[in-house]
Amino acid sequence: MTDRTRLQLSLLLLRLGVFIVMAIWTIDKFANPSHAAGIFEKFYAIPGVGSMLVWGLGILEGVLIIAFVAGLRKRLTYGLVMVLHGVSTFSAFRQYLTPFEGTHLLFFAAWPMLAACIALYLLRDQDRMLSFTSSQRS
Repeated sequence: MTDRTRLQLSLLLLRLGVFIVMAIWTIDKFANPSHAAGIFEKFYAIPGVGSMLVWGLGILEGVLIIAFVAGLRKRLTYGLVMVLHGVSTFSAFRQYLTPFEGTHLLFFAAWPMLAACIALYLLRDQDRMLSFTSSQRS
């Protein structure tokens, strides 16, 4: 296997891994909108988010992550996924201060995923395996 093939396979696996996490969070917006509304209130200080708004955000997020996993408009989709996950990661800063309380240890899994999002964004032009956009500039 060539270095180029190993790189492209690694980037594909990172893209699929990030997609799986984002897909579960997107599905949660439809399956349990009150959970998503609670997250908006607790972590983003946005109270009173209703189900219709959560579903609307879920639709937008779903379109984004499908385009992301397909490798479409990489600068835009990889960038938005990176920013969304970055905001999510940093919004939980209080949980990082008390890692051994409750389930706070689980929040630390956000950091390697953020690193994966950053790596994908920086290497987006090399991420061509199973991608609809295979050109140099995406």
